[in-house]
Amino acid sequence: MKIAGIGCRPGASVEALRDALLRVLMIAGPVEGVATIPARAAELRALSLPLILVEVAGIETPTQSPRIQALHGTGSVAEAAAIAACGKDAVIIAARVTSACGTATAAIAESPESP
Repeated sequence: MKIAGIGCRPGASVEALRDALLRVLMIAGPVEGVATIPARAAELRALSLPLILVEVAGIETPTQSPRIQALHGTGSVAEAAAIAACGKDAVIIAARVTSACGTATAAIAESPESP
């Protein structure tokens, strides 16, 4: 299973979300769906892709943002969401990338089994 995790600032545009997603897909190829935190569901529904809502607090991530750690309890919403959606054996295969405008991030995790 391969899932893209997406993080974004409130009100991020569809273009920013697509940009971050396309950048990470160029690194790791197609995914089965996208994951994010419940607070960002409205922004991601605009992508019209299968959406998985997850909790990310306490999930260790390869990249760290002090701002995101303070807000969400993890270093990267995108990486943590991808890991959470793939399950406990998931690994990040494409670390967090940022959209050109800086309002959205995406990462991809992969797991050999479904959660």
